[in-house]
Amino acid sequence: TVPRSPQGHPVIIQAGQSGRGKTFAARWGELIFVIYPNLDIAKKQYADLKGTLAKTGRDISIAPAVYPIVAETQAEAEDKFAAINRLAKPIDALTLLSEVLNYDFAAKPMDEPFTSDELASISGLQAIRDRVMNLSGKPNPTPRDFVQFSGRGTLAELPTFVGSPKAVADQMERWFCEGGCDGFVVAATHVPGTYQDFVRLVVPELQRRGLFQRDYQGDTLRENLGLPRPQAVHASADEEARVSTG
Repeated sequence: TVPRSPQGHPVIIQAGQSGRGKTFAARWGELIFVIYPNLDIAKKQYADLKGTLAKTGRDISIAPAVYPIVAETQAEAEDKFAAINRLAKPIDALTLLSEVLNYDFAAKPMDEPFTSDELASISGLQAIRDRVMNLSGKPNPTPRDFVQFSGRGTLAELPTFVGSPKAVADQMERWFCEGGCDGFVVAATHVPGTYQDFVRLVVPELQRRGLFQRDYQGDTLRENLGLPRPQAVHASADEEARVSTG
């Protein structure tokens, strides 16, 4: 009963990289938000997900989350990294894990292994559970393993690009050019400050290299992501044409 938006429908941005998440992404996602711990794993999982998409005839963008810690000099950036890293506490990780995995981590002693049934009952982000099991090498990890290998609530949770504007841009360029991603989700280590530093210091360096736009490509998020406007299921061709031409 109302006109479609200029985008056709909102961009479907999906977070999920478990087996079930990949299947869902291949069918519905338009931009996939992922967590890759390092470039080697990123290249492998990026290629795997792109391969899954190729079978469906769809091509969508994949954007891993990263922490940029940038300053005018390398030494200043490393000092900032150390200060931020000291802020994390184990109780923060347990709280955040309980939230994202929908499981009360306070109910288990830190060094008691999860049973297979308990692991199966975790209904939150399956990719975090799978990551802990893979990195720990344990089929039945403990809460302490979840804190250590998930990195939840710490800088270890995501790849961290630390350094001068050139050094951070070098790392982002390598991930992008070596087949690790189509772009990035820039995550904040502290607010305010992270995004201001990134825009002021890193964006101009990426623009100088031709890796980041200097202006918006259109009026909608869909246009700026380079995504096609989806065809309406029920609208006629004439109706679609009228909307497309404004």
